[in-house]
Amino acid sequence: MLVIGIAGGSGSGKTTVVKALESKLAERVVVIPQDSYYKDSSHVPVEDRKDINFDHPDAIDFDLLCEQLKELKEGRTIEQPVYSYITCTRSTTETVKVEPADVIIVEGILIFCCKKLRDQMDIKLFVDADDDDRLMRVMARDIIERGKTVETVIERYTKTVKPMYLQFIEPGKRYADIIIPQGGHNKVAIDVITATIEKSLMDSKG
Repeated sequence: MLVIGIAGGSGSGKTTVVKALESKLAERVVVIPQDSYYKDSSHVPVEDRKDINFDHPDAIDFDLLCEQLKELKEGRTIEQPVYSYITCTRSTTETVKVEPADVIIVEGILIFCCKKLRDQMDIKLFVDADDDDRLMRVMARDIIERGKTVETVIERYTKTVKPMYLQFIEPGKRYADIIIPQGGHNKVAIDVITATIEKSLMDSKG
């Protein structure tokens, strides 16, 4: 079993990299998104939830993420939490059953901020992209998928996303085994990483 961490800023192309690896590794891979492990904010007044900083490590329940990753590595099935960006709360009635697999991909902007989590990873990838490219992707995603206005997205990017990227996310590059420029569009990098994964899996079985 291999655990691969994929980090990078919002809009850097992490999801594209994950999907490219999934398509090549098929049923041998399972993905654990950091976004499922945001702390529940049901105790926060609804009007204050818009001010939650999702780009700060304190927003993530790293203890649960580390524990569930450990369980998967030990061959046990986990009940992954379900988090809603709309209500900023974790479901009390719904979870996602995740089975162990040959390759576990842990993906998210802040996953390299937690040493305990990093120490469970065999390969660490950092997806890099120009600030302008990331801003355009974040704007497109938040406007289309999350119903935000252009003004809201730009304000959040300026006040939160960019400062948090510089403080917490970009420094994570130093932990990466491989830095992937141009995200999932970097076919050479994807092919090299896939070959490395497949070789590691063969060596472990041999």
